[in-house]
Amino acid sequence: MIVFKCKPFNSLSLEELLSILALRSEVFVVEQNCVYQDIDGKDKKALHIVGYLNEEIVAYARIFDKGVIYPEYCSIGRIVTSFTERGKKFGHQLVEFSRKQCHKSFNGRAIKISAQAHLEKFYGLHGFYASGETYLEDGIPHIGMLLSNSF
Repeated sequence: MIVFKCKPFNSLSLEELLSILALRSEVFVVEQNCVYQDIDGKDKKALHIVGYLNEEIVAYARIFDKGVIYPEYCSIGRIVTSFTERGKKFGHQLVEFSRKQCHKSFNGRAIKISAQAHLEKFYGLHGFYASGETYLEDGIPHIGMLLSNSF
């Protein structure tokens, strides 16, 4: 069973941080063949949603209060599950835990995400709706999506 925890940056161990960065690189850089600057200086401002399966990190997201990524919205980003653990609904559990944690941590503010366009339906299952036109981010089509209330 996957267990999710929410941690501020300074409570991540070095081993956890290394595992998180490796997972993000495994999926966003290697699997998606996308060269981009993952370490963007924003991790220190985030709350980190970490999914553990048998003490191994297999799912991850980071959440931000309004004003960090978007002026008027909280944000969830770097949503990722390990390739080896896909098909087990961990991604759905990760999004739901992240939504609830945004609600708890940031007073139920509206949430905005920058979703890869092919995942629009996936996020729609969690109450997000498209806002605006698709755009390229790091060479991959994305779309802004909103969740009016995090609950």
